[in-house]
Amino acid sequence: MKAVRIQENRGADNPNALVLEEAPYPQAATGDVIVRVRAASFVPDELDWPGTWTDRAGGDRTPSIPAHEVAGVVSEIPYGTTGFEVGDRVFGLTDWHRDGAAAEFVAVEARNLAAIPESIGFREAAALPLAGLTAWQGLFRHGGLTYGDASGRTVVVHGGAGGTGSLVVQLAHASGARVIATGRAAGEEAARGHGADDYVTLDSGGLDETRFGPVDLVFDTIGGEVLARSAALVRTGGTLVSITAPPPVTPVDGRAVFFIVEPDRQELRELARLAERGVLRPHVGAAYPLAEARTAFLAKRRGIPGKVVLDV
Repeated sequence: MKAVRIQENRGADNPNALVLEEAPYPQAATGDVIVRVRAASFVPDELDWPGTWTDRAGGDRTPSIPAHEVAGVVSEIPYGTTGFEVGDRVFGLTDWHRDGAAAEFVAVEARNLAAIPESIGFREAAALPLAGLTAWQGLFRHGGLTYGDASGRTVVVHGGAGGTGSLVVQLAHASGARVIATGRAAGEEAARGHGADDYVTLDSGGLDETRFGPVDLVFDTIGGEVLARSAALVRTGGTLVSITAPPPVTPVDGRAVFFIVEPDRQELRELARLAERGVLRPHVGAAYPLAEARTAFLAKRRGIPGKVVLDV
């Protein structure tokens, strides 16, 4: 099969080492399905993750295939795997320590996949798993909100126009919360279009506590100084959630949470249901053919807003 692979860890220059080449057909383990990939997505720094280069036992696993968000069609179901049929349209996450979806076929644990509604295309489905699960888990598992029952709560979303932040804004808005998004000036229109009630520009140091008032939850997707100053925005007893780094300051009598997203079939199903209803709209910033994966990774590192998708 054709796959994009990387043979060695080249640090900051990693994307330049991506090559489209022939690769072995994936071997399915117990509980896996084989997916014929139709679209895949990634995060710009995944080539620097330890799991890209080693398996769960710490052994070398180069050459490595990146892109751990997948949308496609089930093409093979090994004996003992249940829950899907050949021909089902599915989306989800591949294991961080196994090959990703920048290939014609990929082996994925069935429990990490869910069905794609007929009204949702493969590009949109590939843009949803990582950002959608991150948004859901940050708001509802870790942030203390209840979906559909957040009226009277105020949520600040740093990076509210980005691929993840835009879904955080949409879910918080759909839950009834008042949503304040932050980011660059260029992102205001997009963030408001996703449901933000207000927008604060950070281009020139706009993170001023007096502009927010105490809020119930801050969801940070930016990190750095923005994260360091965010605890001051949170009301007593509120929550600061970050996906970039452990928060250096905890809100007064509150919680500071750093988490790494986990696959979850039931949450994928909920995200698919909301996407089918039009409540969630994944932000696809650009799409590239598989042969241009190197260009896609470099473009995302340069800051293309939204998710970058590979068409396979």
